[in-house]
Amino acid sequence: MTGTTNPAPVDDLAAVLGAVGDLVAGVGHDQWGAPTPCPEWTVREVVNHLVIGSRLFTGILRGEAAPAPGSLAPKASDALGDAPAAAYRSAAEDLLAAFRQPGVLGQLFQVPAGTVHGIAALHLRAVECLVHGWDIATATGQQPRFPDDIVERELEFSRGRLTDVPPDRSPFAPPQPAPDDAAPLDRLVALLGRRLNA
Repeated sequence: MTGTTNPAPVDDLAAVLGAVGDLVAGVGHDQWGAPTPCPEWTVREVVNHLVIGSRLFTGILRGEAAPAPGSLAPKASDALGDAPAAAYRSAAEDLLAAFRQPGVLGQLFQVPAGTVHGIAALHLRAVECLVHGWDIATATGQQPRFPDDIVERELEFSRGRLTDVPPDRSPFAPPQPAPDDAAPLDRLVALLGRRLNA
């Protein structure tokens, strides 16, 4: 990451995970099957994907082998059970504990996006949670509460990261337009393929 520096990246991730947790807790009983801006994924599937992803990265950071390709698919397994909000919180707490291990941010890890340092893995998780948090909020009529300064840092990270990924290998849809004066979160999700006001 270049430009804006941050002395406490794990605290940033904790804030993002906590804000997404609030959104998950705010999902109504009749909203779990609702469609989201993430094509073909329901609210439950988006949350399930986040929990699976947090568990995957926790395992990687603890030195466990990465699972087989496709294991991040939201329909590959059910990580939510009968208590989605609790499952999300538990996975988030474990992920933060893994990132707080001494030296982790400077180590190299094999993650689904390739071989990256721990700090890049942290940013990847933060971006994933920001974008899918927006998906959940949009689908359920909630207001996401992510600090703008954190979103700006992840927007900067994402811009730099996308320049290194060939278009045919990108996990994201092509960037969509966003007004220059749009909120940081809107600019981030548009950069990563979400259509605003769709």
